Amino acid sequence: MSKGILLVNLGSPDSPNPKDVKTYLGEFLMDERVIDVPLWARNLLVKGIILNTRPKASAKAYKKIWWEEGSPLIVLSERLQEKIQQQVNFPVALAMRYGSMTIKKGLQELADQGVDEVFLIPLYPQYAMATTETILVLAEEIRAEYFPNMTITDLKPFYNNPDYIKVLSESIAAHLQEKDYEHLLFSYHGVPERHIRKSDITNSHCNPKPDSDCACCKTPSPAHEFCYKHQCVEVTRLVGEYLNLKEGTYSSSFQSRLGFDPWLRPYTDRTIERFGKEGLKSMAIVTPAFVSDCLETLEEIAMEGEEIFHEVGGKKFTTVPCLNDNDDWVALLAKWINEWAMAETVTA
Repeated sequence: MSKGILLVNLGSPDSPNPKDVKTYLGEFLMDERVIDVPLWARNLLVKGIILNTRPKASAKAYKKIWWEEGSPLIVLSERLQEKIQQQVNFPVALAMRYGSMTIKKGLQELADQGVDEVFLIPLYPQYAMATTETILVLAEEIRAEYFPNMTITDLKPFYNNPDYIKVLSESIAAHLQEKDYEHLLFSYHGVPERHIRKSDITNSHCNPKPDSDCACCKTPSPAHEFCYKHQCVEVTRLVGEYLNLKEGTYSSSFQSRLGFDPWLRPYTDRTIERFGKEGLKSMAIVTPAFVSDCLETLEEIAMEGEEIFHEVGGKKFTTVPCLNDNDDWVALLAKWINEWAMAETVTA
């Protein structure tokens, strides 16, 4: 058996041109695990409404954060790939769930190098229908159809892995060193509340509430293996413990909601606004649902979030970068890859 690694991130339009953004949004929003309504309703919502209005606005946002080398998410993911490749002895390919850097292309790249045993790494710390699950389902469909002799093993969500918490915490601490802030906000990408209930394997445990600290997230349950909200607030708790943060000086919120259905709360934009109105003058914000900076971190948080804070009287708004190609993060991924390879060799 010849081993190889496939890193998979979310994806990006090929350019900030409205046409490319529309193509990308169409693929993304038509995913049944992103907008989980019947196909007829999804077609009506996405093709009949969203794609006729949103691409221009999204293209404008992408233009604000687009780098000379291309999409920040793609560039940063490629840098991560290159650094990992330097630390492991297996081919490392990169793919995106949406866009032109497809999972099929990534698997084909590995197959062309003789790989028939793949370690697939979804670049998401937490499990969610719209992230990890959709990647794994599509990867298996592609494998079965085009690469039947290939086996795929996936990296499980690592949100509570002590080594990950250490790397994340020390990255946050290093960036905030000597910077004054009154509150540290952990902002996670939002999902509809119904996704939490759908992912509840017990069909009885999860009951999302408007606040970020609902009781079910703190009560041990098998449901937590697939509960995105629990895994988010657990990251906040563990980082808070690691950094010895004082109670009341940090909290969780959720960003990027779409449509009119209830999404996980509290909402980040409203939380930032409330902080300013309550007299908070300085705050910092970190986005641990992402490992690579992207539109949601560079534009929605670093630009829109700061604007909201200043409009309501806030003064100092500090954003903490994602792990990106942080050397400690690279070393940890390389460690997990080598542990997988050793375990697979022993059991072979």
